[in-house]
Amino acid sequence: MNTPTRIPLLVAQLPDTEALTPYLKQIDANRWYTNFGPLVTQLEQRFAASFAPTPLAPVAISASNGTAGLELALCALELMPGARVLLPALTFVATATSVIRSGYRPIIGDVDPDTWLLTPEIARAYAARHRIDAVMPVATFGNPQDVDAWDRFVEDTGIPVIVDAAGAFGNQRAGRRCHVVFSLHATKALAAGEGGMVVSHDTELTARVRRLSNFGIDLEQGSQVFVAGENGKLSEYHAAVAHAALDQWPVVVERRRAVQALYQCLLQRHCPQLGMQQRDEHGIYPILVGLLPPGLRARNLQPELLAQGIETRQWYCPTLDRHPAFASFAVGPLPVAHELAERLIGLPFFIDIEETQMQRVVRAIASLTHAATPRRAYA
Repeated sequence: MNTPTRIPLLVAQLPDTEALTPYLKQIDANRWYTNFGPLVTQLEQRFAASFAPTPLAPVAISASNGTAGLELALCALELMPGARVLLPALTFVATATSVIRSGYRPIIGDVDPDTWLLTPEIARAYAARHRIDAVMPVATFGNPQDVDAWDRFVEDTGIPVIVDAAGAFGNQRAGRRCHVVFSLHATKALAAGEGGMVVSHDTELTARVRRLSNFGIDLEQGSQVFVAGENGKLSEYHAAVAHAALDQWPVVVERRRAVQALYQCLLQRHCPQLGMQQRDEHGIYPILVGLLPPGLRARNLQPELLAQGIETRQWYCPTLDRHPAFASFAVGPLPVAHELAERLIGLPFFIDIEETQMQRVVRAIASLTHAATPRRAYA
């Protein structure tokens, strides 16, 4: 019996040597490799301009990675030690670790059953019952947060908001009152290998982020440190990759949208029982996640899919509250997040996936979801 060819879950898409060469030559000529070099400065300007034309563009401050960007933004809020930060149970662990490493306390909340997001409405309900000092909603699976609604939340409550938009570049807008953090990790649609960006219209906060990313050194005050920071700077080499990725972004968007449209068509035609996240179908997404029918658990189907050469993943499972490090931070039941975590399954999705590979995935999912029963799934 022939072993089926493997269909990988993800294949990173970064600029090749030819695309990088002009920027690497600039680094050689400049002999400036880190510490806010010219490529980093230009990258921040390009990134900020992608949200709005000057002078309406926000400020973008680079970071060594997305998690560092979250920590820097959180510390720049200058909350009291032990401040309580509301975040969703359905997210990557870095959302919670960034809160703890900033000296604050995570408060784990539930999510919306359709968008799979922590929304302003959910945050208002938590704030009515608990002390909440800040909120860090997540653009889950690239699904953007409604920054207009979060801006109203900030205006109404006075509670600051930082959106963890790690994988949502191209979808997530910048708010006027809330702040947004992106990742440039290799698995994202816009990838530099590593890197992060803090985007905000608050120039005082972005100035604090800049200082904190450079150990807290205040260059305008005799290079003294008033608040301890970290070495969170982006190197010129990572900036070079990000520049090349931005150069290729229009082509990447077109190709990703074409793959998504075909994949979505196949899934709707052959797997109508597979639920999908409520989101803009024309967005640019780094991963593809489906919701299995009630009664089925992803972990029970994964071995059968792997036997057919199809890699899958249970993104964000277990939920944050079910990790020992964060178990004490839930403030109530989390029925939606817990149900989603059992049924969500990440499918192979990358820019070069072939139609025949998509068809194999769709046929396998259709067969398993039609054949499986709740008794079998929970066995």
